[in-house]
Amino acid sequence: MKETPLSNCERDFLLRAIEEKKRLDGRQTYDYRKLKITFGTDYGCCFVDLGQTRVMAQVSCELVAPKENRPTEGILFFNIELSPMASPSFEQGRQSELSVKLNRQLERCLRNSKCIDTESLCVVSGEKVWQVRVDVHTLNNDGNLMDAASVAAITALCHFRRPDVAIQGEEVTVFSPEERDPIPLSVYHMPISVSFAFFQQGTFLLVDPCEREERVMDGLLMIAMNKHREICSIQSSGGIMLLKDQVMRCSKIASVKVSEITELISQALLNDKAARKAGGKCGFAESMPQDRITALKMDQTDVEMTNVSQTGSGMILQGDEAPPPTVPSPVVPVPGVGQVGQGLQSWGLEEEEDDDEEEESSGDDQVEEVTQIKLSEKDKKEAAVVEISDSEEEEVVILYPETTEKSKNSGSRSDQKGAAASKKRQKK
Repeated sequence: MKETPLSNCERDFLLRAIEEKKRLDGRQTYDYRKLKITFGTDYGCCFVDLGQTRVMAQVSCELVAPKENRPTEGILFFNIELSPMASPSFEQGRQSELSVKLNRQLERCLRNSKCIDTESLCVVSGEKVWQVRVDVHTLNNDGNLMDAASVAAITALCHFRRPDVAIQGEEVTVFSPEERDPIPLSVYHMPISVSFAFFQQGTFLLVDPCEREERVMDGLLMIAMNKHREICSIQSSGGIMLLKDQVMRCSKIASVKVSEITELISQALLNDKAARKAGGKCGFAESMPQDRITALKMDQTDVEMTNVSQTGSGMILQGDEAPPPTVPSPVVPVPGVGQVGQGLQSWGLEEEEDDDEEEESSGDDQVEEVTQIKLSEKDKKEAAVVEISDSEEEEVVILYPETTEKSKNSGSRSDQKGAAASKKRQKK
């Protein structure tokens, strides 16, 4: 899969920013990205993060026959694998022009500079020697893969331990790490590559270019140097003509960067050695912070929280006042109407109660009718008369005003007078 080309607007923006001595990530012209070195659980495993560029180096060894022209020297082998995980433009299992270029540069930087004592890798002259293999895997590509690969490779070689061997006659015994302590490699110096990007035919110079800056650059200069200010290799690409003063200025900048990176590598090796000796946790998984998912990190933005805290405290003070108690309004049940409350259904209960009330009321009505038949006409006038309509839901009660004792006495007297008058008439 081909990489997405930059648009003209992006290209013009990058070139204009470089002319104004500005970079996309906020660095200055000669600033290096943040370099982080971590080690795996086994010896010889190293992870290097250069900004967002991530590289892993793994060192292994095996006993092989030496070369015919160098029977007393071991073999160093380097391999760089560009994984599609690092960039969509990389293809699996196929060597591209970039991978061949990086392999050759890494071999010139580490093997041709004689930074490793290859004679100490000989076990039996002309028969058995140690072949040390360095595999570099690119995990993410954000530019300047060569610098990250060189740091990872030399750090992994310094961290690696080969098994101890013993020779008895023609027999060669290889001891495991449990039987004998592994032996580190003899490292003379640490060559480290520093890359310089040139723009507009060498007019502008940048150190440690990122992936977008590599797309618009006109040329690239890679200088491999150790802390003793010895140039191990130098390579220029891009077809630009560089002056002597430009190369000398780049070499001076590289010497400063190499000394800083060498000190960082030495400190990382000492920290890992102390952690393993103390029996503490070590490895790549332990170096990953637990409060984030990925290794990418964005700088935190400062936010003024004074007004927010004052407003929040005021809201808390206002919220401390308890609200006035609310009394729920009583609910009066109406006959024949169902109510649902407290999560239970009471329709059936209301209907059963209504049926019981109707039966009781019908029984009372029958008793009242029987009593009304037995009463005399005189008692009917004084007693209350209850009229029962056809509807069972409506009951009409008529109450007559009670007569006082005085009215009863006057009524009895008038009856007596009337009776006496009637007797007199009959006599006449």
